[in-house]
Amino acid sequence: MEMIIPQHVAIIVDGNGRWAKSKGMPRNYGHVRGAKNLERICEDAWDIGIKYLTVYLFSTENWKRSQEEVGALMQLFHRYAKTSLKTARDNNMRVRLLGDPSAFDEELQRSLQELVDSSKNNTGLNFQIALNYGSRDEITRAVRRIGEECREGLLSPQSITEQTIADHLDTAGIPDPDLLIRTSGEQRLSNYLMWQLAYTEFYFTTVPWPAFTKDDLMKAIETFNHRDRRFGGIKKEDE
Repeated sequence: MEMIIPQHVAIIVDGNGRWAKSKGMPRNYGHVRGAKNLERICEDAWDIGIKYLTVYLFSTENWKRSQEEVGALMQLFHRYAKTSLKTARDNNMRVRLLGDPSAFDEELQRSLQELVDSSKNNTGLNFQIALNYGSRDEITRAVRRIGEECREGLLSPQSITEQTIADHLDTAGIPDPDLLIRTSGEQRLSNYLMWQLAYTEFYFTTVPWPAFTKDDLMKAIETFNHRDRRFGGIKKEDE
């Protein structure tokens, strides 16, 4: 039977710090290696035939981490935004942001916006980065916008549908994920894409993110192929 490749894969990249600790290295070393691995997995995903890849890099709850770790992550995001300009150009990759970037410093906001703007016409992998993202925050912001449009007379409460809500989320125009992968052994959503994952297949692996490879990605897709999907964007014919 021919393998079905999920159109959209979402990943919770977890285990950077624990992986680094297992190597006797500081947590930031794990984050740096995790960022490098993300570049490889983006290339692997496109080679496999995945069209959309969405990754959870920094949640609204991650601000509660130590000041030292948050500061190191911000420096990493600054570097990553700049290197991703070249990566997106070289790989014809379109980058979009999920979350609220207004909490970041102005320089990082500009770099991220430049990354989005410069890649908007690219036709390769659609790569979504969730930064300062939380699903409850996303839905709250969407409801506020809908409420404002109702107040301005652009919408009536009676006309609001599921599609109306979807169109006001950060993922507007992007198909819902077919497969969610979480690395490093945890089995929870952690406030990630809760609206969009309604009919998504979940795959959990104990492999920490810096050690996650193309082979691990293929294992997730193979497991996905053994699921009996009756809802969502990809359907299997009855055997």
